[in-house]
Amino acid sequence: MSSQHKQEVKQTWIPKKEHKWLFGAMAVAAIYVIWQLWSLFHLPSTTLHNRRFEHTFKNYGSNARIALFVVLANYVLAFIIKQRIWGELALLKKGLVTLLRIVKKYHTSIAILAIALITLHAVAVFMYGFKWDFNNISGLLALIVLLPVPISGLFRYRRLDKKWHLRSGLAFAVLFLIHAFL
Repeated sequence: MSSQHKQEVKQTWIPKKEHKWLFGAMAVAAIYVIWQLWSLFHLPSTTLHNRRFEHTFKNYGSNARIALFVVLANYVLAFIIKQRIWGELALLKKGLVTLLRIVKKYHTSIAILAIALITLHAVAVFMYGFKWDFNNISGLLALIVLLPVPISGLFRYRRLDKKWHLRSGLAFAVLFLIHAFL
Protein backbone atom coordinates (compact mmCIF):
# COMPACT_ATOMS: atom_id res chain seq x y z
CA MET A 1 0.00 0.00 0.00
CA SER A 2 1.57 3.30 -1.03
CA SER A 3 1.88 6.24 1.35
CA GLN A 4 -0.42 8.32 -0.86
CA HIS A 5 -3.15 5.70 -0.63
CA LYS A 6 -2.75 5.60 3.18
CA GLN A 7 -3.31 9.37 3.34
CA GLU A 8 -6.46 9.11 1.22
CA VAL A 9 -7.90 6.44 3.48
CA LYS A 10 -6.90 8.38 6.58
CA GLN A 11 -8.77 11.59 5.71
CA THR A 12 -12.38 11.28 6.85
CA TRP A 13 -14.79 13.98 7.87
CA ILE A 14 -15.00 12.75 11.44
CA PRO A 15 -11.98 11.30 13.23
CA LYS A 16 -12.26 7.56 13.77
CA LYS A 17 -11.81 7.85 17.54
CA GLU A 18 -14.99 9.98 17.74
CA HIS A 19 -17.19 7.73 15.59
CA LYS A 20 -18.49 5.72 18.53
CA TRP A 21 -19.56 8.77 20.56
CA LEU A 22 -20.97 10.70 17.60
CA PHE A 23 -23.00 7.87 16.13
CA GLY A 24 -24.15 6.87 19.60
CA ALA A 25 -25.32 10.42 20.30
CA MET A 26 -27.02 10.59 16.90
CA ALA A 27 -28.84 7.30 17.55
CA VAL A 28 -29.96 8.35 21.03
CA ALA A 29 -31.05 11.77 19.75
CA ALA A 30 -32.97 10.30 16.80
CA ILE A 31 -34.76 7.72 18.94
CA TYR A 32 -35.62 10.32 21.57
CA VAL A 33 -36.88 12.87 19.00
CA ILE A 34 -39.02 10.30 17.20
CA TRP A 35 -40.46 9.03 20.48
CA GLN A 36 -41.23 12.53 21.78
CA LEU A 37 -42.62 13.77 18.46
CA TRP A 38 -44.88 10.73 18.27
CA SER A 39 -46.20 11.46 21.76
CA LEU A 40 -46.58 15.19 20.99
CA PHE A 41 -48.54 14.57 17.80
CA HIS A 42 -50.86 12.14 19.57
CA LEU A 43 -51.92 14.56 22.28
CA PRO A 44 -55.52 15.74 22.27
CA SER A 45 -55.97 19.25 20.92
CA THR A 46 -57.36 20.46 24.24
CA THR A 47 -54.08 19.54 25.92
CA LEU A 48 -52.00 21.60 23.48
CA HIS A 49 -53.39 24.91 24.73
CA ASN A 50 -53.28 23.99 28.40
CA ARG A 51 -50.87 25.47 30.96
CA ARG A 52 -49.56 21.98 31.71
CA PHE A 53 -48.41 21.63 28.09
CA GLU A 54 -46.45 24.87 28.53
CA HIS A 55 -44.39 23.09 31.18
CA THR A 56 -43.69 20.31 28.68
CA PHE A 57 -42.00 22.53 26.11
CA LYS A 58 -40.27 24.55 28.83
CA ASN A 59 -38.78 21.30 30.16
CA TYR A 60 -37.30 20.58 26.71
CA GLY A 61 -35.78 24.06 26.74
CA SER A 62 -34.44 23.70 30.28
CA ASN A 63 -32.78 20.38 29.47
CA ALA A 64 -31.32 21.88 26.30
CA ARG A 65 -29.99 24.80 28.38
CA ILE A 66 -28.09 22.42 30.68
CA ALA A 67 -26.59 20.58 27.71
CA LEU A 68 -25.63 23.87 26.04
CA PHE A 69 -23.80 25.04 29.15
CA VAL A 70 -21.64 21.92 28.93
CA VAL A 71 -21.06 22.56 25.21
CA LEU A 72 -20.18 26.22 25.80
CA ALA A 73 -17.88 25.27 28.68
CA ASN A 74 -15.44 24.11 26.01
CA TYR A 75 -14.87 27.69 24.88
CA VAL A 76 -15.00 29.26 28.33
CA LEU A 77 -12.47 26.85 29.81
CA ALA A 78 -10.13 27.24 26.83
CA PHE A 79 -10.31 31.03 27.21
CA ILE A 80 -9.64 30.91 30.96
CA ILE A 81 -6.69 28.54 30.58
CA LYS A 82 -5.04 30.82 27.99
CA GLN A 83 -4.98 33.75 30.42
CA ARG A 84 -1.68 34.64 32.08
CA ILE A 85 -2.96 34.62 35.67
CA TRP A 86 -1.83 31.14 36.62
CA GLY A 87 1.46 31.87 38.42
CA GLU A 88 0.54 30.72 41.93
CA LEU A 89 -2.58 28.85 40.87
CA ALA A 90 -0.86 26.11 38.85
CA LEU A 91 -2.76 23.34 40.65
CA LEU A 92 -6.09 24.95 39.76
CA LYS A 93 -4.97 25.29 36.15
CA LYS A 94 -4.13 21.57 36.02
CA GLY A 95 -7.64 20.78 37.23
CA LEU A 96 -9.15 23.08 34.62
CA VAL A 97 -7.05 21.46 31.89
CA THR A 98 -8.34 18.04 32.96
CA LEU A 99 -11.91 19.36 32.95
CA LEU A 100 -11.35 20.90 29.50
CA ARG A 101 -10.09 17.57 28.18
CA ILE A 102 -13.30 15.87 29.37
CA VAL A 103 -15.53 18.65 27.98
CA LYS A 104 -13.74 18.54 24.60
CA LYS A 105 -14.22 14.78 24.38
CA TYR A 106 -18.00 15.06 24.80
CA HIS A 107 -18.52 18.49 23.17
CA THR A 108 -19.96 17.19 19.90
CA SER A 109 -22.01 14.37 21.41
CA ILE A 110 -23.69 16.64 23.93
CA ALA A 111 -24.22 19.27 21.22
CA ILE A 112 -26.11 16.69 19.13
CA LEU A 113 -28.33 15.89 22.11
CA ALA A 114 -28.85 19.61 22.77
CA ILE A 115 -29.91 20.18 19.15
CA ALA A 116 -32.43 17.34 19.51
CA LEU A 117 -33.87 18.96 22.64
CA ILE A 118 -33.96 22.37 20.93
CA THR A 119 -35.83 20.84 18.00
CA LEU A 120 -38.41 19.33 20.35
CA HIS A 121 -38.69 22.65 22.20
CA ALA A 122 -39.30 24.56 18.96
CA VAL A 123 -41.87 22.07 17.66
CA ALA A 124 -43.75 22.10 20.96
CA VAL A 125 -43.76 25.92 21.05
CA PHE A 126 -45.30 26.04 17.58
CA MET A 127 -47.85 23.42 18.62
CA TYR A 128 -48.73 25.45 21.72
CA GLY A 129 -49.17 28.61 19.70
CA PHE A 130 -46.42 30.94 18.53
CA LYS A 131 -46.93 34.54 19.62
CA TRP A 132 -44.91 37.42 18.26
CA ASP A 133 -43.39 38.50 21.58
CA PHE A 134 -39.80 39.13 22.62
CA ASN A 135 -39.22 35.67 24.05
CA ASN A 136 -40.48 33.80 21.00
CA ILE A 137 -38.74 36.08 18.50
CA SER A 138 -35.40 35.79 20.33
CA GLY A 139 -35.83 32.00 20.37
CA LEU A 140 -36.62 31.95 16.67
CA LEU A 141 -33.55 34.08 15.91
CA ALA A 142 -31.41 31.77 18.05
CA LEU A 143 -32.78 28.76 16.16
CA ILE A 144 -32.00 30.36 12.79
CA VAL A 145 -28.45 31.19 13.89
CA LEU A 146 -28.04 27.63 15.20
CA LEU A 147 -28.62 26.07 11.76
CA PRO A 148 -25.09 26.67 10.35
CA VAL A 149 -23.31 25.67 13.59
CA PRO A 150 -23.36 21.86 13.08
CA ILE A 151 -22.52 22.23 9.40
CA SER A 152 -19.55 24.45 10.17
CA GLY A 153 -18.63 21.96 12.89
CA LEU A 154 -18.18 19.30 10.22
CA PHE A 155 -15.90 21.65 8.31
CA ARG A 156 -14.08 22.30 11.59
CA TYR A 157 -12.90 18.69 11.67
CA ARG A 158 -11.11 19.26 8.35
CA ARG A 159 -9.88 22.75 9.36
CA LEU A 160 -11.93 24.25 6.50
CA ASP A 161 -14.26 26.44 8.54
CA LYS A 162 -12.14 29.62 8.87
CA LYS A 163 -13.54 30.11 12.42
CA TRP A 164 -17.18 30.03 11.23
CA HIS A 165 -18.02 27.36 13.79
CA LEU A 166 -16.74 29.55 16.61
CA ARG A 167 -18.37 32.73 15.29
CA SER A 168 -21.76 31.23 14.57
CA GLY A 169 -21.60 29.30 17.84
CA LEU A 170 -20.90 32.46 19.82
CA ALA A 171 -23.67 34.33 17.99
CA PHE A 172 -26.01 31.49 18.88
CA ALA A 173 -24.78 31.55 22.50
CA VAL A 174 -25.56 35.27 22.82
CA LEU A 175 -29.04 34.86 21.31
CA PHE A 176 -29.64 31.74 23.39
CA LEU A 177 -28.70 33.56 26.60
CA ILE A 178 -30.99 36.47 25.68
CA HIS A 179 -33.82 34.02 24.96
CA ALA A 180 -33.25 31.97 28.10
CA PHE A 181 -32.73 34.70 30.66
CA LEU A 182 -34.49 37.87 29.49
